Amino acid sequence: MYESLLSKRSIFAHNSILEEEKVADSIIKKGGKVIEINRGDPAAYFPTPKYTIDAYVKALRTGRTNYSRDSGVIPLVEAITKRYKKKYNVKASIDDVIVTAGVSEALLFINMATINPGDNAIIFKPFYNQYLTQLRLSGGIPEYENYDEKNNWDLNPESIKKTLTRLKSSGKLKRTKYMLITNPNNPTGTVLSRKVLKEIVDLSNEYGVFLISDEIYDEIYYNKASFTSLSQLAKGIPHMVLNGASKDFDATGFRVGYMLLPENDKTSLELKLKFAEMASVRLCVNTPAQYAFAEAISNGKMHEKEIKHMVSEIAKRVNAAVDVLKENEKMAVVRPNGAFYILPKVDFKSLRIKDDHEFVDKFLKEEHVMLSRGSGFGAESHVRVVALPPKDILEYAMDKLNRFCKKYSK
Repeated sequence: MYESLLSKRSIFAHNSILEEEKVADSIIKKGGKVIEINRGDPAAYFPTPKYTIDAYVKALRTGRTNYSRDSGVIPLVEAITKRYKKKYNVKASIDDVIVTAGVSEALLFINMATINPGDNAIIFKPFYNQYLTQLRLSGGIPEYENYDEKNNWDLNPESIKKTLTRLKSSGKLKRTKYMLITNPNNPTGTVLSRKVLKEIVDLSNEYGVFLISDEIYDEIYYNKASFTSLSQLAKGIPHMVLNGASKDFDATGFRVGYMLLPENDKTSLELKLKFAEMASVRLCVNTPAQYAFAEAISNGKMHEKEIKHMVSEIAKRVNAAVDVLKENEKMAVVRPNGAFYILPKVDFKSLRIKDDHEFVDKFLKEEHVMLSRGSGFGAESHVRVVALPPKDILEYAMDKLNRFCKKYSK
């Protein structure tokens, strides 16, 4: 008999967002309907813009089906650099951009390139679940810093400084390869203020920790929030920005993301070279999708129209869902200002349900609404709501959530 071929670290290959999909499929096969608010997929509710689709079709019809430049087709890379110049006044060259198969592959590149078994990375809880998954698969160890739920899920630079000081005094700072923030945040909806972000940049520079900002939602903010890109504040300091087609450009299925490293210091140059080599190993990203994304970025007039409509609708849906949830005595909810997630905290002590695993499973089986458990994002006692369906459906689902809590109240 063969022994198991699986590596020990393969145990970390899991996605908590999708773990109830089989239960949902079973309900649907039996004729039931499921409201799926577990996956952040705007293209399922807002059709990908026609001009983007037309560009994809054009790429297919003109033979753009071959292997393409490993680090990204030139029209896309140039469109990205022009976007950052126009939007954030950041100068970047085509060599500063590595196109990836979504931000997920960018995370894979980051961890495979920087993490040796036992190395650390600073991740902020709650986090997008794949940050931890990719780090663990590479043999890395998370060092956690926390968003403050009592302060509207904001970050506390003083707390970050204490963490960095602790790592330095313990000797772990030398093996801390990066610090990763998400702005706007998934799953909290936090949009970091310019002041807080600047303090984080200064701390990163002071302690010599490479700073990464996942800005995949950088045009999705509302409720009078304003957005500042890391690239605006970290000029002259080693850093990286992650972004892509999935959210702002409403094309999740394209699987096109990118890494932007606009600096030319020793660390940045070393990373750009290695990421380019890693891109060559996987040959290229979906070629026609890259050309379509290039058009999506370059057609600023059409994009402005599409994103304005989408953000307006998302704001209405998020706020409506929060208003319904605030009627629930068994939950505490912070109103988001960005992305399209809500992360209510459940008072399990007052319910006949032990934890978020049981809560999400029972809610799906009994009410046919699929959520994600908060513990998958490092937020135990929470559940994540994706506020993308139409307002009436969301309000209906949140009303079900409120009644479900009353049903299981002690």
